[in-house]
Amino acid sequence: MTLEQLRIFVAVAEREHVTRAAEFLNLTQSAVSHAVTQLEGEFQLSFFSRVGRRIELTEAGRRFLDEARTVLNRAEVARERMLDLSGLRDGVLRIHASHTIASYWLPARLNAFRAAHPGIRLHVAIANTRDIGRLVQSGEASIGLVEGELPTLDLCSDIVAHDRLLLVVAPDHPWATTPPDVGSLLDTPWVLREAGSGTRMEFEQGLRVLGVDPDKLDIVLEVASNEAVAGMVETGDAAAVLSASVVAGRVEAGLLCVAPLPLPDRQFRVLRHPQQRLSPAEHAFLTLLGLTITPNKPM
Repeated sequence: MTLEQLRIFVAVAEREHVTRAAEFLNLTQSAVSHAVTQLEGEFQLSFFSRVGRRIELTEAGRRFLDEARTVLNRAEVARERMLDLSGLRDGVLRIHASHTIASYWLPARLNAFRAAHPGIRLHVAIANTRDIGRLVQSGEASIGLVEGELPTLDLCSDIVAHDRLLLVVAPDHPWATTPPDVGSLLDTPWVLREAGSGTRMEFEQGLRVLGVDPDKLDIVLEVASNEAVAGMVETGDAAAVLSASVVAGRVEAGLLCVAPLPLPDRQFRVLRHPQQRLSPAEHAFLTLLGLTITPNKPM
């Protein structure tokens, strides 16, 4: 039983005439008769009674007509929904993003995407860089936006933006007026993002380049919130390293001071699994970010 056979059966049943159904469907009379015969043979039932040159539905035919119409209606609904998805008129875009990206870099891009595709619903899950890498690696997340690189994972990784890490202290901290030397980095208390965050991983890598062992820092607090880190530093004697986008307002207001420390620039990256098929919405979002992604080939 095929959708085409059901379509032919319904046309014949509604017109009670094979020739008229054939004309409506733009098919030959023999093709229409053959489709009906195949259906009746499949179920070993007669759907039509032949009365002279007319035909009329049997009891089995009347019941089958209701079912056939339901199936064809559902098929048309499915077709329209798939066209909506492929045409970006409907659907959901799901993104996993790190804390810094989700709070400071992503909103403008989401608003641009929403303006271009208002029918697509947006869903953003926030986690740290390491956890997002694991989700993309396992296939639980299709698109991940992270800070820095995760070279241990076999993923597609594309740069979409650049960022700076800044060492910040309260205005009354000694480093606010006297730049720190490498040795003093181990003598001050630190408030840092949690292990696994992109900010933390990039900072630790920067320390190693300077010849400082990150494990020897005096870390008094670890917290999974940029705002909490900045707030602790504003009102205490600790130092922190955060994204320039996170601390810009506080520095301008005089709540934090930037202490010069040669930390490397870092990248914001899109992670994708090399075998994961992108949805039309995901493909459109990556295109908006300036990436050229080869469209999925049909399976």
